[in-house]
Amino acid sequence: MVQDACCSSSHHFHTLATSKESESLVVCDVAEDLVEKLRKFRFRKETNNAAIIMKIDKDKRLVVLDEELEGISPDELKDELPERQPRTFIVYSYKYQHDDGRVSYPLCFIFSSPVGCKPEQQMMYAGSKNKLVQTAELTKVFEIRNTEDLTEEWLREKLGFFH
Repeated sequence: MVQDACCSSSHHFHTLATSKESESLVVCDVAEDLVEKLRKFRFRKETNNAAIIMKIDKDKRLVVLDEELEGISPDELKDELPERQPRTFIVYSYKYQHDDGRVSYPLCFIFSSPVGCKPEQQMMYAGSKNKLVQTAELTKVFEIRNTEDLTEEWLREKLGFFH
């Protein structure tokens, strides 16, 4: 009984904490086919680096697939990020070589949010980020302000906090 009260009160607090934020933020749904693609991506068998780049369709208010890339390094990925639309969601499967020789393939969610983009666009992406992270069940969430920051060194440093 006590446990239930505890859980519901923390849930209540979370609702209070986010309600003010959500007045100005727009939360876009994730396109059904993208949800399926992300699910399959999570269980992919390939051992190369790969990325799913997503964007928001403003008219439909949906997060949709922009591009899929196979065998791409963090530095190559940086070059692929669209200049014309600097705000981007990326799910990146990265071959991570640990210092002790082990290899893992963490799924990283990278949210690119450069300064200087339109406030309306900013609100849509900021509002939809958490929904996308929850939908894709991702735990390694990183934000970059400048696409130039997306390097192998940066990614390894970020992943180092998890391992």
